[in-house]
Amino acid sequence: MDFAFSDQTSDLQRRVSHFMTEYVVPHENSYHKDISEGVYPPPVLEDLKALAKDEGLWNFFLPTLPESAPGIKLSNLEYAPLAEIMGRVYWASEVFNCSAPDTGNMELLHMFATPKQKERWLTPLFEGEIRSCFMMTEPDVASSDATNIQLSIRRDGDEYVLNGRKWFITGAMDPRAEVAIVIGITDPDAVAHKRHSQIIVPMDSPGLIIERNISYMNHLAPEGTCEVIYRNVRVPVENLLGEEGAGFALAQARLGPGRIHHCMRSIGQCEVALDLMCQRALERRAFGKYLHEYGNIGEWIAKARIEIEQARLLVLKTAWLIDKNGNKAASNEISMITALVPPLQTRILNRAIQVFGAMGLSPDTPLAYLWSWGRALQILDGPDEVHYRAVAKNEMKRAQEDRGNNITPEGYQHGRFISPIDATNK
Repeated sequence: MDFAFSDQTSDLQRRVSHFMTEYVVPHENSYHKDISEGVYPPPVLEDLKALAKDEGLWNFFLPTLPESAPGIKLSNLEYAPLAEIMGRVYWASEVFNCSAPDTGNMELLHMFATPKQKERWLTPLFEGEIRSCFMMTEPDVASSDATNIQLSIRRDGDEYVLNGRKWFITGAMDPRAEVAIVIGITDPDAVAHKRHSQIIVPMDSPGLIIERNISYMNHLAPEGTCEVIYRNVRVPVENLLGEEGAGFALAQARLGPGRIHHCMRSIGQCEVALDLMCQRALERRAFGKYLHEYGNIGEWIAKARIEIEQARLLVLKTAWLIDKNGNKAASNEISMITALVPPLQTRILNRAIQVFGAMGLSPDTPLAYLWSWGRALQILDGPDEVHYRAVAKNEMKRAQEDRGNNITPEGYQHGRFISPIDATNK
């Protein structure tokens, strides 16, 4: 297992860091000023995208990027450190055409779309000309179990008719969002994992209604985290993505790399929090001492560094496993990082906010927003408990398999213990 970065990756880290420092960070204030005045997307965003594309800093996220598409083909392990750098400014990933949900949708379209679908939707997404949505979660069911999804996709001649409700749909308010990939039921009588299909729906389809933009943790995203209603929305049969009944399998194919991307961006945001916490601790005095001279503050700083390094290594291991053996082989690690990183983000951000005091609660630093995003990820990428359950099931399966190797309490008592190394070498 080798996590050393290649010369290409090291060069890209340097170039992306330079771009972030020179062009992205200086526009933080203007970006937020435009949004506060109701301007979305801020004009600087498209300017920065054009510059990044011109410099070849584009579409890093897809290991199977076609030769015809602009960008650089990287493995998950190669892309991970770049996602971390981009994650330090929460809106920066879009500058490099590497932001969710477009990345996952491009991956799906690349793997499963017909040539006609690719020409109509994938090409402009690769070029950064449009944006997209992924519509899965629903308000009336536990969407962490995707077999619960209820939106109806009914065939009627040469069309599918969609009826139902989706919510927490990222990007639905973005005026550049032209298309959605929607998951719903095409065969309610099939077995649980064969009931659902995915279909491509233009956002301007009659009957597709954006009901509201839902705030999360009191933050209202300008691009939208929306509730969307489908009332007899008709789309051609040719808009089906893949085959009928394959919707659940397609959704699973989309998850692994996407969760690595989220985790690496979160680690970048943890690094921002740690940097700010250290700077504040250096310059702020209370009761005759600088804050970093207090034992508890020093402990928070040390714990943050240790925890970030641990999390990064597990995410890199997960990326390496996906590159080597595929999503399924890394499913346990994917669950582990998804359960590990968002709570880590909230812990580190919480400590940083405490060090900043009242300023940490204000918009004068990014800390409050980054805390809320870490908290949101504990649900948006699947509840922590679902991932803990998956990891526990794997551990119990391993325990069942180990029973024959005398790795039991009785085995210890009678001196029959076989070490994991010995068992592996048998």
